[in-house]
Amino acid sequence: MSTAGPPKGANAPLGGSEPRAAGKRGGQVLAAPRTRVQRRPVHGVLLLDKPLGLSSSQALQKAKWLLRAEKAGHTGTLDPLASGVLPLCFGAATKFSQLQLEADKTYETIVRLGVNTSTADAEGDVVQQRPVRCTAGQVVQVLDDFTGPIAQVPPMHSALKKDGKALYEYARDGETVERTPRQVVIHDLELLDMQLDGEAPQLHLRVRCSKGTYIRTLGEDIGNALGCGGHLTMLRRVETGGLHVRDAITLEQLEALDETARLQALQPVQSLLHAYPRITLAAEEAGRFLSGLRRRGTWLDAEHVAVFGDQPHALLGTAHVKAGELIANRLLTPLEIAQTLEQNQCKALQTPCTSSQQGKGI
Repeated sequence: MSTAGPPKGANAPLGGSEPRAAGKRGGQVLAAPRTRVQRRPVHGVLLLDKPLGLSSSQALQKAKWLLRAEKAGHTGTLDPLASGVLPLCFGAATKFSQLQLEADKTYETIVRLGVNTSTADAEGDVVQQRPVRCTAGQVVQVLDDFTGPIAQVPPMHSALKKDGKALYEYARDGETVERTPRQVVIHDLELLDMQLDGEAPQLHLRVRCSKGTYIRTLGEDIGNALGCGGHLTMLRRVETGGLHVRDAITLEQLEALDETARLQALQPVQSLLHAYPRITLAAEEAGRFLSGLRRRGTWLDAEHVAVFGDQPHALLGTAHVKAGELIANRLLTPLEIAQTLEQNQCKALQTPCTSSQQGKGI
């Protein structure tokens, strides 16, 4: 990594400043003065390939520091023990981050058979070991049984709350509390590889599931259904809401880029809306739409549409169509649109967006 970036891992600066060398006064060592990083409006989506050992919030803060962004948010947490695609939203994109929270997700995981742990992953203590005597045919049958709508009991080591307290806090205190099963959907459960013999029998799976699915619980339940138990030794998210890890960038790669290239790494805000039908409005109609007025047209009814202006071409927001009326849901502000257009111009010209531009655009 470049030494120009923030410290690595959990100690990355969260306030956007970088330490200088400490000095002395009267024999006392002074705290190192800090240079403030000048924040700027940044609009777009960074598809981050989150590494192991870093929380989603830590990854977000480090990316925000590298981009010098004013406003940022992630689209739901990815466990520190999981790697893979984590969409990070900047500026206007934060208005649509909820869409990714609701989206289906795809994971690849390895279930180590024969061993149950306290956390259903490799970090927990071993609580039970059993021989693995299942056949390949039984594995296929069990995976079929876990495909479709299923009920999951949330794990104790999770952030889900009961009586205002996170479940992992109860677990940390050695308590186990009753949890209500939750309905989730396993759309696809694909067996990528299988090893039932040897010292480390395991299943390599690809899972496409609905929001709220606990893959650790799924792996443990599959192991228990096979009569031998199991826990996760690897978990990687490869896709979420149509955004794939193959298009993602690592923090190391982002840090190695210069400032202009970092902006190039951003996906446009509308990448979060790729599944929405598009409606494009002429300039006068776009202005009225942005002011909150309903527009009439020949559009078919739709629960969700992405609305663009044509001169210049720019995302205006989201809406729904009912009985020929276009009704706004979430709108970008005129300032956000102007900043996005200037950011796009900087990216097209591959030039840095200077601080003098930040008042008008970026």
